[in-house]
Amino acid sequence: MNSRSIFSWKTLQRTWSDWRRSDALPGIAADLPEKDEEVVIELLSECVAARHGAVSARQHAAGIGELYLTLNSSGRRRFLEILADQFAVDQEQVREVSTLMAASTDEENFRRNVLKLREALIAPRQQLLQQFNALPQGVKFLIDMRAELLGFLPDSPNLKRLDYDLQQLLATWFDVGFLQVRQLDWQSPAALLEKLMEYEAVHVISSWNDLRHRLEWDRQCYAFFHPVLPSEPLIFIEVALVKGLASSIQALLDEERSEIPPERADTAIFYSISNAQAGLKGISFGPFLIKKVVNSLSHTLPNLKTFSTLSPIPGFRRWLEQLLAEDASARSTDSFAAVLEEAATILGVKADLGSVIDHPDWTEKSEICALLKEPLMTLCARYLHQRREKDSAPVDPVARFHLGNGSRIGQLNWLGDISAKGMQESCGIMVNYVYALKDIKENIEAYSQEKQIATAPQIRKLLKEHDTKTGPLPGLRRWGSRKGH
Repeated sequence: MNSRSIFSWKTLQRTWSDWRRSDALPGIAADLPEKDEEVVIELLSECVAARHGAVSARQHAAGIGELYLTLNSSGRRRFLEILADQFAVDQEQVREVSTLMAASTDEENFRRNVLKLREALIAPRQQLLQQFNALPQGVKFLIDMRAELLGFLPDSPNLKRLDYDLQQLLATWFDVGFLQVRQLDWQSPAALLEKLMEYEAVHVISSWNDLRHRLEWDRQCYAFFHPVLPSEPLIFIEVALVKGLASSIQALLDEERSEIPPERADTAIFYSISNAQAGLKGISFGPFLIKKVVNSLSHTLPNLKTFSTLSPIPGFRRWLEQLLAEDASARSTDSFAAVLEEAATILGVKADLGSVIDHPDWTEKSEICALLKEPLMTLCARYLHQRREKDSAPVDPVARFHLGNGSRIGQLNWLGDISAKGMQESCGIMVNYVYALKDIKENIEAYSQEKQIATAPQIRKLLKEHDTKTGPLPGLRRWGSRKGH
């Protein structure tokens, strides 16, 4: 947890100390040892029971929340495990009610048992979680608690059930219809600009000068808020106004770039969409966000004709490395591995993808770029059309987001991100997802119903040409060594 969160949570402790009963916060060690577990279970049980009305229940919830804040990381993990394991759905009760419902011989009995089953399917912990909605900053507390829970999941898979309850509860509170959008500029409150710098997750903001550069007159930045958290942004969207599709993030963010008056721009490039609340992961605001910003830009700058992203491709290199490792023909003369071997020979490094792509000078050598460009661009197009087995959605998370919001894969950009992160994620390639206003609704429906991937003609042609020569995936053959040519 960062220092800002610690400060806000300390403030929360002081706020809740006025709500809780004076006897509601017993002395419990920060790491929540086994000897203190029964005390916590008793406190949670009393809060869930809510024997003395809504006000008393909220007082108990405030005490439990403040208790959680006094725990260290291991104590909080144990607290969440208790909540997940001890206050889950009563499976025996569900079975009994289900049996009664199945045996019902008249409609009235059946309806009565349906209601009982609905109640039985609500985990007791959900009653506690709902109490925080009525406490000052209680929703923010649950968001931050879920962010911590997500960090515990790899080592505590039993927390998945609690995470599901939290996610469903937060999703009901954070309906997109309540979201409010504000445009930021250099005159926006410093506290809000600091949060933009802190939460920027796609392209790090290195300094206040960098931030000011991103808020110049040919730049737009939007923050989304919910009425229950009026001072806490949920998502930031950064937009650049340019002529034509942007193909390089370094050029787009270059402080020495030539600025153009916004009224001369014909394209809006969404180059960063950052979630400011880790605890809201998995709660989708996507179509609303894009539509809201596009509508705002279209109204203020009617000269804009194209709306596009300049997006990372975070899983491409990992996918390609796995493909190379699994491909039985990796050492054949017409394989991509042979191209890598030739590039490695020129660079004087080991003949594998990492050694070549991580070499600091390869992008400046025209011979190596000529070797790698066609196969990497084609394989990247292949990757963006690769699907998950469980739901046929694209394997790439950024592709799922934008395609699900109605865009199409518009253009692949060779060496679009030559930063270390760009090389680690996508071998330096970036992609433009284009939002054609007349096609958005149709694309959303096609993707939602059949997971159709809308793709620009030039990319479809690239894939078709490759498939004609090599067949479908893995498609690592075709590009042989050029020695002797």
